[in-house]
Amino acid sequence: MNGKRWKRSTTTVYNISYHLIWCPKYRRKVLVDDVAKRLEELLLEKAHEIELEIVQMEIMPDHVHLFVKTTPTNSPHFIVQQLKGYTSRILRQEFPSLKSRLPSMWTRSYYCESVGHISEETIRKYIEKQKNK
Repeated sequence: MNGKRWKRSTTTVYNISYHLIWCPKYRRKVLVDDVAKRLEELLLEKAHEIELEIVQMEIMPDHVHLFVKTTPTNSPHFIVQQLKGYTSRILRQEFPSLKSRLPSMWTRSYYCESVGHISEETIRKYIEKQKNK
C-alpha cells in the first residue's frame, strides 16, 4: 500500500478511493479454493493494467470486497466493468465447472461507495465558508 494520501499527475492532485462489492450469479458460493486464488491473481493483474491500486481485497465464497484507489479518469463503472469482464472470461475458461453452474460468472449489479479522508460535513462547511471570504 502506498502511504501517501495524495497522488499527482501533470495537471491534478487527487485522492480517489472506492469500496466495491459484487457477487457471482445467483450468489453461488463458487469463490473458494483454487478459484479464489486465481481470482485474486487476475484482479491484481487487471488492476495494474488500468492504473488501479487494490489497497485491500477480501474474496468471500459468494462475494468480492475491494478497497481501491484510482485516477480521476477511471470511473467506478469502468473499474467494475474491467475487473468483472476480465475475471469472468478467464475463470470460466480455466474452471469449466463454473460454466455448467452459472450462465454468466457475475451478476450485472455491484455496490460502490466513495471513500474519502475528509467527511461530507467538513466539505459542506468549507464550501459554505468560501462565501464569507
